[in-house]
Parts: sequence; structure tokens; C-alpha cells
Amino acid sequence: MFNTERLKEAESNVKNYLEEGLIWRYSSGKKEILETYIRNYQDSLVVAQKLFEQNLSPLWVIVISYYSMYYITNAVLYKIGYKVGSKISHKVTADALIVFIRNKLKKELLEEYEEAQEEALEIMGKKADEIISHFDKELEKRSIFQYESTPEIKIAKAQTSLLRAK
Repeated sequence: MFNTERLKEAESNVKNYLEEGLIWRYSSGKKEILETYIRNYQDSLVVAQKLFEQNLSPLWVIVISYYSMYYITNAVLYKIGYKVGSKISHKVTADALIVFIRNKLKKELLEEYEEAQEEALEIMGKKADEIISHFDKELEKRSIFQYESTPEIKIAKAQTSLLRAK
């Protein structure tokens, strides 16, 4: 979570970055720039994953993982019409991410959450019906099992009950 001071700092910094030309808004982007950011992001992830799997250097896994995030963040900023320059680009990218992307992500994630919540409630309703149905079947089966079954039938039904319980 970001505190209010950090949010205000980022907003102030981005305003200054725009005035100083450290980040700028463009009207028509180049497909090659976006593709380069995405390719660099993907390459960084692959290399970080290989280093991690081979247990070669936790330090470089962290560094390269950071760079993958740096590249994808710049791709997102570029996609919405902002290009970060080369001077203090990491700080500019971090602040721009907070100012230009944070609220968009919050809104998108909230919408996704609400949609997922509705789906989850629907699934839970179906699941609850299924669980209650299982309980009813098990109640009936217990009665038959307890008083009327052969040992072989008891074993098979016990296995089914255990699976349902799990």
C-alpha cells in the first residue's frame, strides 16, 4: 500500500518530469518500441527463470526479475501514450506507474473482483446444493449400509463416502 506522502510525491514528480521532458505524451506511437519493451520483458523473465532453476545467483534473479517488471511497465505506459526518456528512467517509470496506471488498475481489478464475486456466489450456491445432496445420499446410504449390506458393498460405498467427504 502507498501512503499519502508517496502518492503526492509521485504526482509532483510526474508533473516536473513532464515539464522537464523526462517523460512525454505522444500522439502516435511506434509499434517497434512497444514490441521491444515486450520482448525485453519476456527475455528477462526467461533468463531469471533459468537462473533460478539452476540456482546460479539469487542476486541476478532479483535484478533480472526487476528488469522484466521495468520493461512491462514501460510497455504499459507506452501503450497509454507516454514515453519515458533515458535520464533517471527507473524513478520516472516508478512514479509514472503510480500516477497513470494505479487508478486504472484499481478500477479494473475492482470490476474483475465484482464479476468474480458474482461467479463465486453462483458457484457456491451450486456447490452448497451439491454438498447438501451428498449429505442426503450419505444419510440414506448409511441407513442401508448399517442394516442391509454385504461386506463388499460396504467397502465400495465407504470409499465413495470418503471421496465425497474429502
